[in-house]
Amino acid sequence: MSKQFASVADLEEKKTTFTQLSTHCWGYTAEGDPNAGVIITDEGVLIVDALATPVMAQRLIAEVRKVTDKPIKYVVLSHYHAVRVLGAAGYKPEGLEQIIASQGTYELIVERGAQDMQSEYERFPRLFQAFESIPGLTWPTLVFKDEMTLFMGGVEIKVMHLGPGHTKGDTVVWVPAEKVLFSGDLVECEAACYTGDAQLEEWPATLDAIAALGAEKLIPGRGPALETPAKVAEGLAYTRDFVSTLYGGAKEAVAQGLNLNQAMAHIRKAMDPKFAQVFIYEHCLPFDVTRAVDEASGIKHPRIWTAERDKEMWHALQQAG
Repeated sequence: MSKQFASVADLEEKKTTFTQLSTHCWGYTAEGDPNAGVIITDEGVLIVDALATPVMAQRLIAEVRKVTDKPIKYVVLSHYHAVRVLGAAGYKPEGLEQIIASQGTYELIVERGAQDMQSEYERFPRLFQAFESIPGLTWPTLVFKDEMTLFMGGVEIKVMHLGPGHTKGDTVVWVPAEKVLFSGDLVECEAACYTGDAQLEEWPATLDAIAALGAEKLIPGRGPALETPAKVAEGLAYTRDFVSTLYGGAKEAVAQGLNLNQAMAHIRKAMDPKFAQVFIYEHCLPFDVTRAVDEASGIKHPRIWTAERDKEMWHALQQAG
């Protein structure tokens, strides 16, 4: 195994695509890098996930400005991870009124936002272009518990916490009249699921709740826009398979008393044939296996990732099995 994270050497910038999904909904996708969502109405604009830095947010703003000059009134955080939230300051000059997050996301920012910011940057520096432009942690200005509804330009927008999965605070944005869903990292397509802070046991039930909405189009956290009901179903099935295969392998490894290195080898036997070819697989797998083994060992609340803990994990994975 390499002596550094797979992502440190990932320097190739990904092409972004801005796609209209319905009358008011757009997807900003990035070839396996983090996606964002946009809802454009006659009254204003809502952004789903702020991107990683204010400078990177300017690229998304430029796409929005090709379509509308209305203010960008809302930013919704699908979860707390730095790569999703630290660009929020870039929208303030565009008319930003509220940064919306779930109660669980707010609690995670309080508990571990600063550590996550540093460790994510050190793991995957390419995803944080102009890191110095970040003024600090992003704090929500409006926090909800289970669900809230916005009406903007006559468009009903539901912001919902349907259950834990990728994190305990995952939030989706749903436009019922247009059957478009922005899922954050609860759903992925053609990209690995990062599960370092996941609630793996509950994740499949949250996917069931997403499926019950009946979305016909979906922007996943990573990967291409899913623009038909069949593609949406494929994305849900793919994510369920990834999470279930990972957690199932971890439970087997714990039952056999395997150490972390041995658990990695055991889990790879099931994971590699299905997922080795997808975006960021080698980057995610060490963190995924570590969290899955923790949860299978009874550690329900994910341990905080710090830059130092990243290094300790990497050292453990170099040890003989």
